[in-house]
Amino acid sequence: MDTISEHMAWMAWTWQTGLFFGGIAAGLVILTTLAVVRPETPQVGVLGFATTRGDRFFVSLILAAFIFLAFIKFGGENPIYPCVAALATAIVMFRFA
Repeated sequence: MDTISEHMAWMAWTWQTGLFFGGIAAGLVILTTLAVVRPETPQVGVLGFATTRGDRFFVSLILAAFIFLAFIKFGGENPIYPCVAALATAIVMFRFA
């Protein structure tokens, strides 16, 4: 057990980090379950090319990363604003893309 903690020591594992990666893992489990239970055909939306749920999830994560990077760059103080913006873009991605 000691060697595992030594190999993982390079990353600052806080409860926030665990929650973040747990949320992504939960999203992937949900998407996998949905793919088995309710298979879908790719649909073309505002992006102009066919996407599946997994594609839209990935693009939503990338957009959220850029939103938070912009928030950090411009020195925002309240992190609720990028959270709301990231959630709104994810809703738009899943609805219209």
